[in-house]
Amino acid sequence: MPYPTDHERDRPWVMRTYAGHSSAAASNELYRRNLAKGQTGLSVAFDLPTQTGYDPDHVLARGEVGKVGVPVSHLGDMRRLFDGIPLAEANTSMTINAPAMWLLALYVSVAREQAEAQGRDVGEVLAKLTGTTQNDIIKEYLSRGTYIFPPGPSLRLITDMITWTVRHVPRWNPINICSYHLQEAGATPTQEVAYALCTAISVLDAVRDSGQVAQADMAKVVGRISFFVNAGVRFVEEMCKMRAFTTLWDELTRERYGVEEPKARRLRYGVQVNSLGLTEAQPENNVQRIVLEMLAVSLSRGSRARAIQLPAWNEALGLPRPWDQQWALRMQQVLAYETDLLEYEDIFDGSHVVQAKVDEIVAGAREEIARVQDFGGAVAAVESGYMKSQLVASLAEYRRGMESGERILVGVNKFDTTEPSPLQAEGANAIETIDPAVEKAAVSSIEKWRAERDDDAVAAALTALRAKASTSDNLFEATVDCARAGVTTGEWSGALREVFGEYRAPTGVSAAAAAGGGDPELQRVRERVRRTERELGERLRILVGKPGLDGHSNGAEQVAVRARDVGFEVVYQGIRLTPDQIVAAAVQEGVHVVGLSVLSGSHLEIVPLVVDGLRAAGAGDVPVIVGGIIPPDDSALLTERGIARVFTPKDYELTGIMAGIVDLVRERHGLAAD
Repeated sequence: MPYPTDHERDRPWVMRTYAGHSSAAASNELYRRNLAKGQTGLSVAFDLPTQTGYDPDHVLARGEVGKVGVPVSHLGDMRRLFDGIPLAEANTSMTINAPAMWLLALYVSVAREQAEAQGRDVGEVLAKLTGTTQNDIIKEYLSRGTYIFPPGPSLRLITDMITWTVRHVPRWNPINICSYHLQEAGATPTQEVAYALCTAISVLDAVRDSGQVAQADMAKVVGRISFFVNAGVRFVEEMCKMRAFTTLWDELTRERYGVEEPKARRLRYGVQVNSLGLTEAQPENNVQRIVLEMLAVSLSRGSRARAIQLPAWNEALGLPRPWDQQWALRMQQVLAYETDLLEYEDIFDGSHVVQAKVDEIVAGAREEIARVQDFGGAVAAVESGYMKSQLVASLAEYRRGMESGERILVGVNKFDTTEPSPLQAEGANAIETIDPAVEKAAVSSIEKWRAERDDDAVAAALTALRAKASTSDNLFEATVDCARAGVTTGEWSGALREVFGEYRAPTGVSAAAAAGGGDPELQRVRERVRRTERELGERLRILVGKPGLDGHSNGAEQVAVRARDVGFEVVYQGIRLTPDQIVAAAVQEGVHVVGLSVLSGSHLEIVPLVVDGLRAAGAGDVPVIVGGIIPPDDSALLTERGIARVFTPKDYELTGIMAGIVDLVRERHGLAAD
């Protein structure tokens, strides 16, 4: 899109709502309603099986289908998802990473079908496609957890996508380098900028060195790189972060990649403001948090976001309803169309206060970028665990500030008296719930798809994909052939798993700094742990588990770190475990308590399976506790199913949670209260 001059009114950013659930048909209906309300871009949320390369009938998909996004298992699903939406006229963002090549191949295939049905030139239609695939695997290893393959093959898939799109879909953003989840994992503004730019360096170096793009075309590659950032409530600091980001990106692309054209060096970014900063306690306060965070990425014209999607006020409670999402969209529209924000040049140019903060972030980011490059770059810093341990330590420091009261969260650790909220008067009806029948329907649908397709064509396409994957050839066309032949998401990922293998990223827990020894409450719990160990005659052991496909491990990691700090021996094996694997580890390690973390909404389906598994294994006396985004009604159901304790985001005092776990262990072993 053309940029206006500094003396013209700026155009509004692309307005999106991150949406999708249940099925392609239900999500298509939701998209049509959102577009009718004035939304100017689509932002597709895929469910966790799709994000991690599994079909709905895989064992790990149990309880996860259609929960946090839409399941897309094959070309038929993608057709249905965009039925009646001309892709040549849409601007579509897809939050997809490890299988990004696969989902883009499905999208391109539907665009081809639409062109053929209208008698239009396919190449012309593909050249008009606009949108973004997130496709940033580095941050998946560090924070969000929806990775599949090791870093090397993952970077190869990204490189192949970028080089293919630059030639065939020139207006598409093939990667959205994503610092958003780094902030949620604990990154400071300096770390967020530094680690995102380190990822960009790794990606651009890989493209440059692949031999698939001429040096003269690197400006085209750089011009299609976009970023997806987070904006927290410290909106002045966040605005300065974005000005620093703009400065460093311009410098990096000019000096490292020789890009002379200023427009190609422009920082192009979209934003979602901080969802994990929203609170379960007094959730109405989230409205002003969201608005203030939006200001951080819209006030400074020189570094203004070109696409914004806002969370809903109740996302700390569960999935938002269409009305909640509409409210978030209206916040954007009021700012863009009712205020005078877009009428002025950059109002911060010349501010010595702002420039000093920008300079501070720039200097710190340069130092951290150099440190990561000394490790050998972002991939090496992931494999060594360096970046992950830095984020875990930063988040631990943030939580300690919140628990001590140094960092105030209104309605949570200060000003926590409240009147009943009319926004929550509907109880369970105040959030979107997904019918359990959705998963059965998805399983039935994919069985029907497999029965009706040409199996020989599928087998041939997968054989060709494996063969290509064993070479250095570009994999995109082979992936498109798989899509058009009727291959499923799980089959495409499974074929590449055979060639590339799978990967488990470092957790960062063991390297995280210990909590301060001067905390009297921490010392008291440590002494209780030691006393309990003396009475039992053995170390206290806790297993922290992430069942299912939910990769948001920040909370589990912080629980593991604090449990270690108070004296527990901690068993933490990372993300993406089946209930059977968790039960086996608990029995083998002889743990005294199992703590499960679930934020995907699948708690009712998969948490009771762990309780049942422990009973079947003769370890039914081991208490199971669970933490996550769990509505009150669901909490009661879990308690009925044998869960000993349920914790939600309002339970922010980790040391207090540890004290409660010690109480639970003592109670289960018949020890006197102390």
